[in-house]
Amino acid sequence: MKKPIHGKRILVVVSVCVLIAAALGYGYYLGFSRGSEVTKNITIQGVTDPQKNDSSISFQEFWNVWNILKSKYVSKDTVGDNQKLLFGAINGLVDSLNDPYTVFFPPKEAKSFSDEISGQFGGIGAEIGLNKQNQLVIIAPLKDTPAERAGLQAGDRITRIDDLDTAGLLPEEAVQHIRGREGTQVTLTVIHNEKEGEKKVTITRAIIQIPTLDFKMINNQGKEDLHGSIAYIKLYNFYEKAPQLFQQAAVKSILLGAKSIILDLRNNPGGYLDGAQSIAGWFLPNGTKVVTEAFQDPSQSQSLFSEGPGVLSSKPIVIIINKGSASASEILAGALQDNKKAVIVGEKSFGKGTVQELLPLEQGMIKVTIAHWLTPNGNMIDKNGITPDISVAESTSTASSTEDVWLQAAIKALHN
Repeated sequence: MKKPIHGKRILVVVSVCVLIAAALGYGYYLGFSRGSEVTKNITIQGVTDPQKNDSSISFQEFWNVWNILKSKYVSKDTVGDNQKLLFGAINGLVDSLNDPYTVFFPPKEAKSFSDEISGQFGGIGAEIGLNKQNQLVIIAPLKDTPAERAGLQAGDRITRIDDLDTAGLLPEEAVQHIRGREGTQVTLTVIHNEKEGEKKVTITRAIIQIPTLDFKMINNQGKEDLHGSIAYIKLYNFYEKAPQLFQQAAVKSILLGAKSIILDLRNNPGGYLDGAQSIAGWFLPNGTKVVTEAFQDPSQSQSLFSEGPGVLSSKPIVIIINKGSASASEILAGALQDNKKAVIVGEKSFGKGTVQELLPLEQGMIKVTIAHWLTPNGNMIDKNGITPDISVAESTSTASSTEDVWLQAAIKALHN
């Protein structure tokens, strides 16, 4: 099975707390142990107490609070819902990690999340995440989607979803409010930059089909030209079709006599790790380090190496990235940059360099961050991103401009 960076992993990528399965368990099966000084057992009706698993931790205070809420809270109907209290306790445990990618999904949200990662869903077509200030942002609008057509851009901060304030909202929670039936509308209040201030964007939801790759030969002016010397490959994601489609593009570039390659990863939010590793194999000699997966236990950490033919490794390569390039995009760009096989042009990437694993629970599911990604030189991608060799400021490439300044910078880099 594929190993994703964002989506599925071996058991699926995105966030979970294994501790919950052991400490809180299934359904009403909640953890309980005696404190070192308090020996009284408290029995909660409707809840089963497991054996003590960790002598350094007591659940006594938890049960004290549980009892206080049950006996004192003003709304008996609210506090009488044991299932809701359980899910709230699990959410609190997960939230204590302060990791936006580690999330508990109750049954309803779990189904919605499963639908989302299946690749076709009703929504606006934008990857949502958190910036370094834990603010909700557009990581990347996807090609030919309502989000792109509405003018949303990578880095746009979302302050409201309809009438909902997004302060403190996790990406998965935001998705639940943004998604909906095809043909219905959602209004996002966004800030592209502080000078412009807030603006409202109303978007009609649609069934989102995620594009993968575009290929064309271009000349030194950046114009499409079958007899041009530059193979331009625009990769939109690293999902299941990416390796096969990239192979076709690589073969075309060779057959058409491409002397150099431009790989455009702008607004590519990532996908499967296997996709990044496979595509890296076209640019790197066999056996070259691509990335290191660093776990909590160093003995479990492992490096992944290129396994492809490396037939493009002798050609000049330029990769274009921006702040919408994340996850697998950053792994590929970092691998080629560290191995001195490509020049990176653009702006610093998003900085999403963690691995999540999605695990089913008896009720719902949970996804947990289990590892960090390190570039071949040992640089952590998460929160740092990939720094380009040649910077192209966002202000130099505007929506109103007919010239792609970033592409022109990439072409120039090929000839330097």
